[in-house]
Amino acid sequence: MHATAPVPRGTRVSAPRVVVAGGHSAGHIEPAMNLADALRRLDPTAEITALGTVRGLDTTLVPARGYPLELIPPVPLPRNLNLALLQTPGKLRDSVRAAGTVLDRVRAEAVVGFGGYVAAPAYLAAHRRGLPIVVHEANAQPGVANRLAARLTTHVFTATPAVRLAHATAIGIPLRPAITGLDRSALRAAARRRFGLHPDGPVLLVTGGSQGARAINVAVSGAAPALRAAGVQVLHITGPQHEVEAPAGDPPYVVLRYVDEMQYAYAAADFVICRSGAMTCAELTSVGLPAAYVPLPLRGGEQRHNAEPIVAAGGGLLVDNADLDPAWVLSSLLPVLTDPARIAAMSAAASAAGAPDADAVLARHVLGLIADRRRDAR
Repeated sequence: MHATAPVPRGTRVSAPRVVVAGGHSAGHIEPAMNLADALRRLDPTAEITALGTVRGLDTTLVPARGYPLELIPPVPLPRNLNLALLQTPGKLRDSVRAAGTVLDRVRAEAVVGFGGYVAAPAYLAAHRRGLPIVVHEANAQPGVANRLAARLTTHVFTATPAVRLAHATAIGIPLRPAITGLDRSALRAAARRRFGLHPDGPVLLVTGGSQGARAINVAVSGAAPALRAAGVQVLHITGPQHEVEAPAGDPPYVVLRYVDEMQYAYAAADFVICRSGAMTCAELTSVGLPAAYVPLPLRGGEQRHNAEPIVAAGGGLLVDNADLDPAWVLSSLLPVLTDPARIAAMSAAASAAGAPDADAVLARHVLGLIADRRRDAR
C-alpha cells in the first residue's frame, strides 16, 4: 500500500484533487461517499468531486453528503464484456467527453470508480489523460465497467478475496464511521428504548433494504404469533412500498417503513433477516450481527455470492427466496433466535468476516498515488 508522503515544514502543497465515480444506485454511491469522507479525514484540504447521472439516486444522495456533483450522460452497459459493448459508441463517446471535461475543469489527479453507469466513461476519460485509476468492486460478481477498468490499471480493490478481478486486493467495502465504530453493547439499551423494545430478550431485525422485500415481510409477519409465543421481539422495517400490520401484544412487534440511522437498529438487534446486497453484508459483518440472508433472485442470483463466505464462516444462514415462508421461519430461524449461545458464536464468526477499515485503507492508497505522481513530476 502507498503511504502519503511527508511534507517538509514550510512547503506549500496544493490540495489533492480526486474524482469519484459510483453513480446510479446506493450500492455504488455510498462506498464512493464513504471514501470521500475518509479522504477528508486524512487530508481536510482534499477536493473531491462526484460524477453522477440524473437516472439514479445521485442527485439525492451526493448533495446530502456535502460534495459537489457533476452530471454526465448515463451509459448503461451490457452485463457481459462482449461485442454489445461496442454497439453504443455514440452514447459512450458523448459520456466520455463529458467526463473528460469535468476532469479537466477540476484538474483531477486521480479517478476512483465503484462501478455503475458513470464509472466506464470516467475510467476511459482518465486513461486518455494518463491519470491514475483506482477501482473498487463491492459485489462478488464484478460489473462490466470494473472488469474493463481492471485492464487499464493495477490499482484494483475488492470486497472479498473471492471476487475474480485482475490485480485485485481484498480490503472490504468503505463504510460510514457510524457503522464501523458502532459498539452494539454500549448502545443497546438506548437503541431499544428508541424503538419501544424491552431491554432484555432476543430481538429480530427484519429489513429488505431501502425498498423493502415482500417475501421477507410476508414470511416474518406470518410467523409473528409463534415468534411472540417464544418471547422474540421484532423490529420490522418494511420499506416504503410494503405494508405490514403490527400485531398488538407483548413482546413488542414494532413496524417502521424506514430507519434513517441504521446503527440504532443494529444495536437493538441480536439477529437479522435480510437481502444479501454487498453493502448489507459488509455492514452486518462490520458490527458483528449474524443474519439469515435471502438473496434477491435476480441477475443470476449474484447476491447469493455475497453471503456465501459469511455463511461458510458460520456468521449466517442462507435461504432461497422461493423457500422463505412462515414455516421456514419457525423451523429454521426460531431455534437460533432462542439459543443465546449459538447467537453469540455466530456473532463472533460474522465479526471475524468483516473489514471495518476499508475506507481508510483505500483513502491512504489514493493519497499515496497522488503524492507519488507529484513526486515523479518534479
